[in-house]
Amino acid sequence: MATILCLETATTNCSVSISVNGKTVALEEINNNQYSHAEKLHLFIETVLEKAGILKSELDAIAVSKGPGSYTGLRIGVSSAKGLCFALDIPLISTPTLESLSHQVNIDDGILIPMLDARRMEVYSVVFSSDYKELRQTEAQILDENSFAEYLEKTNVYFIGDGVEKFKNICQHPNAIFVENKFPSANQMGFLAEAKYKKSDIEDVAYFEPYYLKDFVAG
Repeated sequence: MATILCLETATTNCSVSISVNGKTVALEEINNNQYSHAEKLHLFIETVLEKAGILKSELDAIAVSKGPGSYTGLRIGVSSAKGLCFALDIPLISTPTLESLSHQVNIDDGILIPMLDARRMEVYSVVFSSDYKELRQTEAQILDENSFAEYLEKTNVYFIGDGVEKFKNICQHPNAIFVENKFPSANQMGFLAEAKYKKSDIEDVAYFEPYYLKDFVAG
């Protein structure tokens, strides 16, 4: 059983949780459509520790959402996670942002496609089966009316994430189901981090970098 502090900063949702044995016991998050992570993240860390009645010294690991997502958001989350790991001498665990996002949807059959907004008509996406097995790896792609046609022709496809709004406006396929107003959250990170902790699947704190997927372009 592990007590893990989970940090999710890949999008505008600044989210922090405490997970014990893979279950969330405290959660604090805010999504005001602005990147307030620099101001809120450390405050939220203190808040969830207090809510859970846990001291920093009692943490077994720090988990951070590794991306893809916002360059600035990911940098803040990873830098904070690394600092805590160094200070507390505990392991760093990374969880894929799109995988944790997909777990906000539970379906019996069909396909899950979490997608995060990139620039213009571009999104970061990955394709999962209904039992969260990866069917297509994470990609940055330009959306058009034929995107994901190979899946939509076969079964219901559930799209989730802040990239949904872009695709909803151009996809008219009857098998497309849009789960709106969902963002990656630390609430879904705990059991993924717990599974990695049990396998000692940890990162090198000194050299770990977020999964940007694309090079940063100032805009």
